[in-house]
Amino acid sequence: MTLEELEENEDEFSEEDERAIEMYRQQRLAQWQATQIKNKFGEVMEISGQDYVQEITNAGKDLWVLLHLYKQGIPLCNLINQHLAVLARKFKDMKFVKAISTTCIPNYPDKNLPTIFVYRGGEIRAQFIGPLVFGGMNLTQDELEWKLSESGAIKTDLEENPRKQIQDQLMTSIRSAVATNKNNDSDED
Repeated sequence: MTLEELEENEDEFSEEDERAIEMYRQQRLAQWQATQIKNKFGEVMEISGQDYVQEITNAGKDLWVLLHLYKQGIPLCNLINQHLAVLARKFKDMKFVKAISTTCIPNYPDKNLPTIFVYRGGEIRAQFIGPLVFGGMNLTQDELEWKLSESGAIKTDLEENPRKQIQDQLMTSIRSAVATNKNNDSDED
């Protein structure tokens, strides 16, 4: 029935019908409220050192928080910020924050950038420090999502590590090159 039909036939509903409708309405309201609580975030928030305690340490005992320490002008930091913006919209129940490294940690070395810290209940649960951990400028959004899922912070729908195939192919080519060199060395004897 449409809303107009319901209003027209309102007098014809029995008490049992009205209880059922009210119960259904309460269930839908509870579902909506649960969704609103779960989908609380959805964007990457910029913080400063003064905001750290409030936004990370006091964020809540069951809340996952990701902190990206970055610096303007470092290409990999910019790439990770782009990936995090998309992941924040995908995983709205996790708090994503970023901070210029030296505003959060004075004298933080640029060689450690980008850095991602993952917290739960104010305690650090995972850390990714420096460009090598991320695989350089070839880092994809899926690879970053996989790294975060391995820390337990998010539940990904990816079925396997997207970087795994690259590593396997690299290792296979190295092994075959080594085997070829050994065969060539034995042929020369």
